[in-house]
Amino acid sequence: MGLTSETTVYVMAAVAAICVALLVWLWPRLAKQGVWQVLGRLAAVGVAQVTIIAAFACWLNSSYQFFGSWGELFGNVDTAPVGVTQAGGNNDGGAISGVSVKGSLIQPNGDEQLNRVSGLPTGPAAVNGRVESVKVIGRRTGVVDPAFVYLPPQYFQKAYHRQRFPVIVALSGYPGSIFNLAQYLRVSQTAGELQKSGQMQPTIMVMIRPTIAPPRDTECVNVPGGPQTETFLAKDLPDALKSTYRVGHDATAWGVMGYSSGGTCALQLTMRNPHVYTTAGALSPDYKIKDDATTGNLFGSGLGRVNRINGHDLMWRLKHLPAPQVSVLVADSKHGEKGYPETLAFIKAVKAPMRVVSILPENGSHNFPTWVREMPATLKWMNQQLTFPQDVVPRHVPKPKPGHTTVRASGQEPSEAPTRRR
Repeated sequence: MGLTSETTVYVMAAVAAICVALLVWLWPRLAKQGVWQVLGRLAAVGVAQVTIIAAFACWLNSSYQFFGSWGELFGNVDTAPVGVTQAGGNNDGGAISGVSVKGSLIQPNGDEQLNRVSGLPTGPAAVNGRVESVKVIGRRTGVVDPAFVYLPPQYFQKAYHRQRFPVIVALSGYPGSIFNLAQYLRVSQTAGELQKSGQMQPTIMVMIRPTIAPPRDTECVNVPGGPQTETFLAKDLPDALKSTYRVGHDATAWGVMGYSSGGTCALQLTMRNPHVYTTAGALSPDYKIKDDATTGNLFGSGLGRVNRINGHDLMWRLKHLPAPQVSVLVADSKHGEKGYPETLAFIKAVKAPMRVVSILPENGSHNFPTWVREMPATLKWMNQQLTFPQDVVPRHVPKPKPGHTTVRASGQEPSEAPTRRR
């Protein structure tokens, strides 16, 4: 039984009910005076309470996907195979479609979580688009992280078969999951509606969690001697997507967004890696990363600790370092969220060539209903900042070398898009 499966929830609920029933049935026998009877009462009450809490925890985890497997719950995380360098695809627009290609940086993943998400596109992919459940394999970091990838209808249409697409990476908060991004933040559903109504150009949406070493919250930091989260999200993830999907190769086609700590991560990635991401959307972010009980020591010790802390303090960066040429959106509610004063200070501190816009509703909370309200405006603004890639897939694909798989693409080339490689 999977940790997030409904069967596990039902089994735990049944066990809890049985324990409560046994407690009621045995209580008259345990009501007598005596050491053993007292110990028996304590044990019976303790077991009943533990099973009730465990059943509730399983239901909560199944609903919000804090941990995706038993291994994650106990701190055992997959590691990537060594020497993975080349990805593959098929003739259906380069999407993996459940086909495992040996050596690919993107591998198909189980659909258990995806099947529980409501409102996903159905029917022909060329009409409604498609969402795929995959695993992203980090060539540098050895990280294996689940992701959902939304491909717009144009990705499968003949007229776009050689065209690359802009990308927006959506990051969950902590403790979060890609299920939260798809079901509660409704990333792909909102993007699909905006694109269908012409308010957003065709864009690939990638939903992924920054928690690469659960249950530890590593934020977006390369922890000395520990998880290399920034490297995974700023290098491994873009490389993996470029190797499998038809995405733009220039940073002007790449944006990253998120909520809560995912929004913090989006700002960090964009300001620290402007050659990778040029646009960020941050819903209820923080502007400085700090150690706490969930993160542990993120910055190590020794002489470099202060520099690493300052490097992840965005206000410090704006004051002491040249501003990067990026565009960012920050969102915070005037009443109901604690970060509003810090957001105003950040907006005031931004200087050219960096650009900042904001969404500042009068009321809101640090929760999904608030972020869902802010999503359409965030996606539309981010999409306007991204450049639709002019580079296309080469018409003549070189003969593959032995042991490698090459993505073959065909179709018409848009007349305004010159053929060139990047």
